[in-house]
Amino acid sequence: MFKGWLIDKTTDSVTTDLVDIDENSLPEGDVLVDVAYSTLNYKDALALTQSGPVVRQFPMVPGIDLVGTVRESSRDDLTVGTQVILNGWGIGEKHWGGLAQKARVSGDWLVPLPDGIDMQQAMAIGTAGYTAMLCVMKLEQLGVTPDKGEILVTGAAGGVGSVAIAVLAKLGYQVVALSGRAHEADYLKSLGATEIMPREQMTEAGKPLDKARWAGVVDVVGSQVLANACATTQYGGVVTACGLAGGMDLPATVAPFILRGVTLAGIDSVMCPKATRLEAWQRLSQDLDLTKLESITQTIYLAEVKEKAEALLAGRVRGRIVVSIKN
Repeated sequence: MFKGWLIDKTTDSVTTDLVDIDENSLPEGDVLVDVAYSTLNYKDALALTQSGPVVRQFPMVPGIDLVGTVRESSRDDLTVGTQVILNGWGIGEKHWGGLAQKARVSGDWLVPLPDGIDMQQAMAIGTAGYTAMLCVMKLEQLGVTPDKGEILVTGAAGGVGSVAIAVLAKLGYQVVALSGRAHEADYLKSLGATEIMPREQMTEAGKPLDKARWAGVVDVVGSQVLANACATTQYGGVVTACGLAGGMDLPATVAPFILRGVTLAGIDSVMCPKATRLEAWQRLSQDLDLTKLESITQTIYLAEVKEKAEALLAGRVRGRIVVSIKN
């Protein structure tokens, strides 16, 4: 038996409880992992509080991230004792996830823990930081270099935004942080932001094509903020979209794309190919100042997850939430 959060559905209701789970109940997979740490992400919070249709089947252990040690394996490339990371691939939605002491998963989903990053740091980075790195890599691939101009990071005080600012600043980019939390200005500047822009400047409907400013954008908000970001991006600039905190809609026009050659690049972290994942995690071990993770991160215990999920959805959490599974 082991401890874990379990979301289950009855005829009348959906329940979310921290329970003892029989190891024989674990889903199929060729690797059994002793989970050391997980995380609490926006998607996890939606699932734990039944605030959004995240869970695809029941019962379900939530948690879209995990890091731990291989206990059992039928694969030659993942031996017992290997430390591994798992982000996405539908865990916590279609396959039991990381908010439990054990996980049985496909070895194809696992990435070895990179040298120079410990397990707690890996979850301080987590899906949010790995997604931020995918955005940075896409900006680079499409020719956005530090000399091209400013980079806008929306949802800046959140997990993706925090890591994106830290990485971009270390790489030499000038970063403008868009945030609705004026009290987080010092925090955002400590990560490397050169300017803090109030979120209200981007949330109202703007012109189809407005004054060009951004060489690149990392957007986690979507909706009107993303539309305005596209409308204010320079000729040939790149907007990466990886979130929907502000909504799934996009009230934009084609003007930025056909008149300024702006590229809107979608970033998916869930089904991202393994080779790209490996590159992203290797880049994180090099291009993220790991000393900044302490200010980005708070660590909680497994029993505190549901309460913290409610705070996350209410916008009372900054940066990353690491969940210690061992204690």
